[in-house]
Amino acid sequence: MPLKFKLGQLLITPGAQEVLTEDEIHNTLMRHSQGDWGNVCDEDKKENDISCEKGFRILSSYESSKGVKFWIITEADRSATTILLPEEY
Repeated sequence: MPLKFKLGQLLITPGAQEVLTEDEIHNTLMRHSQGDWGNVCDEDKKENDISCEKGFRILSSYESSKGVKFWIITEADRSATTILLPEEY
């Protein structure tokens, strides 16, 4: 499946790096970049779809195999994508 947008520089916060496996990081980055927004509400899914077209910030939400919620945020200018825990925001 093709990417819907560029990810830019990939970043991960210390908290997210501590709890996520390399496979979880890779798999959810692929999901995010292909438009699978994970566990966000329908309204946020629609907003992300618009953001892909209009160049706004994109936020996806996922849960690790250990039940830890984490986010992936791509900046509006597509300069960076960050994986983080909600409490690190």
